[in-house]
Amino acid sequence: MFEVVDHVIDERAVAGAVADPGAGAVCAFSGVVRDHSRGKRVLYLEYEAYPAMAVKQMRRIADEIKERWGITRVAIVHRTGRLNVGEASVCIAVASAHRAEAFEACRYAIDRLKTILPVWKKEVWEGGEYWVGWEGTPDPAEPIPALRG
Repeated sequence: MFEVVDHVIDERAVAGAVADPGAGAVCAFSGVVRDHSRGKRVLYLEYEAYPAMAVKQMRRIADEIKERWGITRVAIVHRTGRLNVGEASVCIAVASAHRAEAFEACRYAIDRLKTILPVWKKEVWEGGEYWVGWEGTPDPAEPIPALRG
């Protein structure tokens, strides 16, 4: 299961997608919207994605996990649209024979996802908003440098 969805993620279904009678461990991770960021109270997040490429990259991550740990049961779902505090933006599940490999592979998947997935996040807080990770966009927590003429 590799999907980009615009609705609430069924986290149990993601974990269920990796069910395997030979697995002694299923590790699932959900990234959820927290109520603060950059010293501000977050009202909600908005996600945009390039779905076809995102799914391709999810499969790439699963292939990397297979090569590194021999794990073939991986599921990744990322959500787009408006998400409120407490809602899951991403869910990853990995099943393996042993827990150590499941934990390592699941952590690898979220870390890798954050570097290669074409998904963009906008934080909306009281009094402002910010697209996280856009190159050339100043961080609102940093002072704006003076222009030199």
